Amino acid sequence: MKKKVYLFLGMLSFSLGGMAQNMLITLEECQKKTKENYPLIRQYDLVSLTEKYNLENLVKNFYPQISLNGQASYQSDVTKMPIKIPGMNVPTMDKDQYKITLDVSQVLWDGGTIRSQSVITKANAALEKSKTDVSLYAVQDKVNQLYFGILTLDEQLKQLDVLTSDLQTNYNWVAAMLKNGVAMVSDLDLVKVELLNAEQNKIEMQTMREAYLEMLSLFVHESLDPSTKLEQPGDILDWEHEIRRPELSFYESQRGLYKAQESSVKAKNSPKFSLFAQGGYGKPGLNMLEPDFKTFAIGGLRLNWNFGNLYTRKNERKLIENNRQQVNVQEEVFLFNTQVQLTQIKNEIGKYQKLLEKDNEIIQLRNRVKLAGESKYKNGIYQMNDWIGDINAENRARITQALHKMQYLQTIYNYKYVQGN
Repeated sequence: MKKKVYLFLGMLSFSLGGMAQNMLITLEECQKKTKENYPLIRQYDLVSLTEKYNLENLVKNFYPQISLNGQASYQSDVTKMPIKIPGMNVPTMDKDQYKITLDVSQVLWDGGTIRSQSVITKANAALEKSKTDVSLYAVQDKVNQLYFGILTLDEQLKQLDVLTSDLQTNYNWVAAMLKNGVAMVSDLDLVKVELLNAEQNKIEMQTMREAYLEMLSLFVHESLDPSTKLEQPGDILDWEHEIRRPELSFYESQRGLYKAQESSVKAKNSPKFSLFAQGGYGKPGLNMLEPDFKTFAIGGLRLNWNFGNLYTRKNERKLIENNRQQVNVQEEVFLFNTQVQLTQIKNEIGKYQKLLEKDNEIIQLRNRVKLAGESKYKNGIYQMNDWIGDINAENRARITQALHKMQYLQTIYNYKYVQGN
């Protein structure tokens, strides 16, 4: 029984190990993991915290405002009675005065200032988050380039394997011919050289693939070993999809900020009412003619209306409208440039579609030339150099087709990226 359990566990670990070694990852997964782990993602939380603290501070402006004030002074002259009244001793104020007060004020109506500042704070937070969206979206293009770079290398490695297999078959065949005295040693050496060249190219591409995988690992925040397989994405594309780039939300956030600033202009030109109270101890008190230290208190309703802001109100609104128009122009330019870019990429997609059709024809013809060269070599009317040239020409045609296929897919996803889909 124990042996069966150990055998089962061994098979399970082997199966899991095989799964780990052949991990498959998609482009969508890479984009998702990059967005979740890219350092800039923490900017959203920081912006939200800043917004929260600013809003809390604004609300606290409605709390009673308390201040402690003190003053000691000496003046060169004091108020005196201009006449003397017989039989009366009119006191004279002292030239040294002392006062300490506790002032309390409570806002009743601030003209909408705090409310407008709250709206501006929220608009600023939305703008900062939109900026972060734009920066994070740009990272997607880097991930796309790495992903398709690895896929391109995979396709080239596949063609190298086909070439190596073809050359190895020919090497064995020429070696057999050499034993039978119908081939030369130099022919065998030529095939061996091509095998070594293929191995060198494979080493270079594998090294480059590992480097690309390491960079992609940093973006997805996950270890990707050389055995990791990348799924080839599909070529489905919606030409009529509207542009949904995060830059458009950024422009909208800017307009939202300017709209919030308009309410601030109105609030600055409104009257403000508050209650106030003051309690103190000083010399003199409220009775200026009493020279002794006294306690005192005063309270009431205060009105504050700054008419100076009326002079600049019109220009402030014009400046806000001017800023809004600038954003509209920037958005129009962005949409125009994006549409031009999409048109250019669309033409490139059509180009690669046509190239792939020709690639199939070229490969078929190159294969026929290679087979004809093989027959000629066997009949002794073809040199090994010429035959190897035919083999390499067919391999180059297959590599070109693989490159065009990857360029075709990458261009489709570049179109999606520019489109915002």
